[in-house]
Amino acid sequence: MLRAFANAFRTPDLRKKLLFVLLIVAVFRLGAQVPAPGVNVANVQDCFQQSKDSGIYSLINLFSGGALLQLTIFALGIMPYITASIILQLLVVVIPRLEALKKEGQAGQTKITQYTRYVTLGLAILQATGIVALARSGSLLQGCSKQLVYDQDISTAVVMVITMVAGTAIIMWLGELITERGIGNGMSILIFTQVVATFPATLWQLKIAKGWWVFGATIIVGFAIIAAVIFIEQAQRRIPVQYARRMVGRKMFGGSSTYIPLKVNQAGVIPVIFASSLLYLPAMAVQFNQNSSAGWVAWLSSHFVRGDHPIYMATYFLLIIFFTYFYVAITFNPEEVADNMKQYGGFIPGIRAGRPTEEYLKYVLERITLPGALYLGLIALIPLVALSLVNANSNFPFGGTSLLIMVGVALDTVKQIESQLQQRNYEGFLR
Repeated sequence: MLRAFANAFRTPDLRKKLLFVLLIVAVFRLGAQVPAPGVNVANVQDCFQQSKDSGIYSLINLFSGGALLQLTIFALGIMPYITASIILQLLVVVIPRLEALKKEGQAGQTKITQYTRYVTLGLAILQATGIVALARSGSLLQGCSKQLVYDQDISTAVVMVITMVAGTAIIMWLGELITERGIGNGMSILIFTQVVATFPATLWQLKIAKGWWVFGATIIVGFAIIAAVIFIEQAQRRIPVQYARRMVGRKMFGGSSTYIPLKVNQAGVIPVIFASSLLYLPAMAVQFNQNSSAGWVAWLSSHFVRGDHPIYMATYFLLIIFFTYFYVAITFNPEEVADNMKQYGGFIPGIRAGRPTEEYLKYVLERITLPGALYLGLIALIPLVALSLVNANSNFPFGGTSLLIMVGVALDTVKQIESQLQQRNYEGFLR
């Protein structure tokens, strides 16, 4: 990885791209520190330092790099875009029009990207309105009675909502700039930046709370977990594919061999996000019924608000397994892959083309999805187990969504850099 970055900085055009990405990242982080209009910065900072748990906003706060609970102009972070992208991916399977656009190639994908932007802005308006309303009522930060907004006038709230939505639009624009003029994966790099931004403060809080021994043990365990995650993320089942020779006009095509790479973690981090979002519903129900004396409110408060309860952990684990199978089923279509192979004269050695190929792909996919789902569930439980054992902060750094995002984006970025280096330094066969 370090060699790839060193070689990239030695190449003039790649060096310009990397410096441009660093400039965009700096602007991005600067926007995450600028408070929105009408925010009482001193009170927000005091309440933010006193709040030991981010509560139901922990995932959104993670993707905003801690900007959400500080009410900055980039408070919503990249979360609206992530949610919109997931929604569009699911709708492609349901709505025939979107499925037809996906099959049109680059033009159709451009149209879907435009729809994603519109959905992102709509979600940003809803999220910003809810966050501003909670900030004005004093319910945003738990255990904080200070006034977070100077003026309770409706015009101030409207300005704050417009500012946060505009911040989300700027984040989308910055991500597209990195994709077009940088090294690609613009949105992923911004997500990586926001997740990594919370690491130093989280580790230092752990050192202050538990001392150097726990801090050192956490670092060692963290590197071991990162190595294991890299190993699993790179693991894949390669299904060999042979293309028969065929004559088109006077030219001979085919006769080549390739493979279909099926990753062990075919679903990525999406199942963890789905499961985390679904488990926010009980916490939200408790928050909006704090004054209720109903028994179900007390039961949800003791079992599903904090992540250190065994029932919460078991539910979280099972939801991740379910969403892993669900997401893999809607994103990888063995029937479509088998039809494409048959159309271009491809076949798996020892397997007949058509229906037998489809059934074989389903069989292999089911076999590798189970270890991938168990892996995601165990990684997601690491911060919850740490919270239960050492009473650490709920945003435990080495585990869950943050670790999967960091490792995945880092590996993809290195591959992008290496591919661009190979294009510029291809030696060929005669050298």
